[in-house]
Order: sequence, then C-alpha cells, then structure tokens
Amino acid sequence: MSRAILEVTDLRKHYSQRRGLLPMLGGQGRVIPAVDGVSFYLRENETVGLVGESGCGKTTIGRTVLRLTDPSSGRIVFGGRDITRLSRAELRPLRREMQMIFQDLDAGLNPKMVVRDILREALTVHERPSDAEIEARMRELREQVNLKDSKLANFPSELSGGEKRRVGIARVLAVRPRLIVADEPTSALDVSIQAQVVNLLRDLQKHLGLTYLFISHDLPVVELVSRKVAVMYLGRIVEMGLAENIAHQPRHPYTVILWSSLADRQSAAGAGLYGRGSAAAGRERRTWGVFDFEQPTSGCRFAPRCPLYRDKGSPAVCTDPASEPQLRDVGNGHAVACHFA
Repeated sequence: MSRAILEVTDLRKHYSQRRGLLPMLGGQGRVIPAVDGVSFYLRENETVGLVGESGCGKTTIGRTVLRLTDPSSGRIVFGGRDITRLSRAELRPLRREMQMIFQDLDAGLNPKMVVRDILREALTVHERPSDAEIEARMRELREQVNLKDSKLANFPSELSGGEKRRVGIARVLAVRPRLIVADEPTSALDVSIQAQVVNLLRDLQKHLGLTYLFISHDLPVVELVSRKVAVMYLGRIVEMGLAENIAHQPRHPYTVILWSSLADRQSAAGAGLYGRGSAAAGRERRTWGVFDFEQPTSGCRFAPRCPLYRDKGSPAVCTDPASEPQLRDVGNGHAVACHFA
C-alpha cells in the first residue's frame, strides 16, 4: 500500500466577524469556525473527494493544507514533513510539489499575457531552463492537456471555458507537482466539457502519478474520480468512506439529503454526465433553507435541519454541547458523526 503524502490532524481555521461600532472598538466579535477539527489523509496516487454545500469550509481546507491560508491550529504533514508553521521562505521550495486548480477559471491567468507567456512564466518560476527546454516542455504540456498549438497566441479572454481550464491545468503541471488540490474544477462548464475535464484529470493521474484532493459540491462528479469521499457540514467532516458507499449507502442524514437533492436535479435535467441515479434517489426528500451561521451549533450541528432528529422527538443528546457526535467507524473504513447512524 502506498504511503501517505498528506496527513491533516485536528485542523482548525477560525475567522472573527465584528459587527457594530462597540465590538470593533473593543476588539470583540463573533468567531466563525470555517474549519473546525478536521482530520484526514491522502495516499500517493489517490483521489479523496471533499463534498458539501457552498460555505461549509471545503475551499478553506484546500487553501489551508497548501498553506495559502494559515491555520488557526492543528497539524499538516506533507511528504513526511510538518509544514504547519513553516515560514513563507521555508515553504517556497515545497510550493512546486503542491499546487491548486482554482475554481475561478481566470485565477492564475494574467489577462495581459498570451497563453505561451503564461506557461513560460510557470516553467521558469522554479527553474532556469534553456529556450529549447522551454519549447519542449511547452509542447509536452500542450499535448498532456489536449490544447491546440494555435491557442498559445491567444489571451485568456479569447478562450472558451474549457480551454481556460486546460491552460490552468497546464500551468499547474508545469512545475511537476505531486499533490493537486482541485477546487470545483468542473464548475461553470457545460456538461460535455465537465466530462472532458474529469477524464483529463483521471488520465493525468494515471500517467503522472498525481494525488488529488478533489473539492466539489457535486457528489456524482466526485464519485467518478475519487476512491474515498469526505462529506463536510459546517466546518466538520460528518461522514467519510469509500466513494461508492458514500454515494449509494450513505449513513449520515445530511449525506442522504445531499445526494437525494442532486439526484432530483439530475432527473430533471436528464442523465447527462452522471449516468443513472442511485438507490438513494428514491429516499424521502425534505426541503431545507440556506445555511445560516446564526443557527445554534451546540451538540450536533446538523440537528436544526435534521429529519432524523425531528422523527426521534428532538432528543436532548443531539443538542447537548457536551455530546457533539464524533466520527466513529461503522465498519469497512466507513466513519460517521451521528448518534443514530
């Protein structure tokens, strides 16, 4: 079995929110736990999917494990080295080994540079290759992401969404990374282009031995590319296991509803990229509101929206601050943070 390339232990990232004049003057404010005690690991050449609603902390985790954002506490070990408190200068040699595909198609693409210069800049940021080596690597990158040679003379604004994504991926590959955090890499793309990007990422992993942390709110897409999946809610992982089990045999009420809502959307739009629906699609659907940070978070954070909590008569154990459910193994490496899983 391959060794772990990334180990995250009890990771926390809290932000302070100050409202009103008095809290600002007094230095007081509400603390928002964007990431609150998250632990997981990735093995070499493995893909772990991270799913959940917008605002649950997925992107914050991705940015924090790469040290693009500093953690509030916890431990991040990359390639056997603790990088949690390394300075920016100490991190620089490691930057080439861990890269991020940003959700924004234009992120990392200088609008005033043509594609050729964007890739040239990436190729020379850590090395000083010759012109011949640059041309050879640029040709290799173009072939790896299936980008036409004619696009090298285009500005980002002249590219389609799929072409921008391919340039962004090529830019990341230019530094030969080992770990890639892919943040919503299929968002803002047509379904057919999403399929192409998914297939491209899988092929690159196979041929280059890449490791992915694949972040998305779209569970079917994550199921296609991931071996394991972690489901996030309100800054915490509430369920984690093999992708097929998370998608087709979810144990946490949140995962059940999350998958069912996606299956409903899929049924309305047609099979598309995702193929046919899962068994979970036939389960009971419940409507819920948009997440609100103002909701109580004592005990189980999902309790205010949980149908199981209501069906069981709102048991006190679910809202007791001293009994917040922790991830526990329910068999076959499947972990769930629910008192009634």
